[in-house]
Amino acid sequence: MDKKRFGPTTLAYPMPAFLIGANVAGKPNFLAAAWGGIACGEPPMVSIAIHHQRFTLKGIQDTRTFSVCVPSVDQVAEVDFCGIVSGKNYDKVAACGFEVFYGELGNAPMVKQCPVSFECKLEQMPDLGSHFLLIGRIVETYVSEDCLTDGKPDVEKIRPFLYSSGYKKEYHSFGEAIAPAFKRGKEIKSRLNPQSI
Repeated sequence: MDKKRFGPTTLAYPMPAFLIGANVAGKPNFLAAAWGGIACGEPPMVSIAIHHQRFTLKGIQDTRTFSVCVPSVDQVAEVDFCGIVSGKNYDKVAACGFEVFYGELGNAPMVKQCPVSFECKLEQMPDLGSHFLLIGRIVETYVSEDCLTDGKPDVEKIRPFLYSSGYKKEYHSFGEAIAPAFKRGKEIKSRLNPQSI
């Protein structure tokens, strides 16, 4: 298969659609972000890339806390709105009808309508160029009870969505399950001799 070169890009798929929350000048504000994910398991950490100019960043720097809210497909308009306007000019909470709640830290706002929220304490913030990389320790995770199956988070009930750049800038719903994790690869493993690896 032939390949076309594009040079250095940010075309990593999938990119999650997140709402990043912080109190800015004492008021909750939320920023849409797609460059992020889990960064460490023990202790649990998340990483989020935020452009230097973002209004929400000031609140994160001031309070040293933030939230990462995982919206469902039901919040796609609100997430897009939070990505195209600035909290300097709009009250995003009022415009989107967000119900804000706080947890253990007391100053990392989270959106009640989002099925999953991570409450984070800022651990590191290296400047990588156009963006700061926020590394946050997850101090608590909040999951809507109607998104649980047998007491555990169920992605099919959470219904997160993804951002896609490239040919079309679009949001995509989570796809169908294609294979059981930690099992499908055993088909290949069973054909190999451990010494041949």
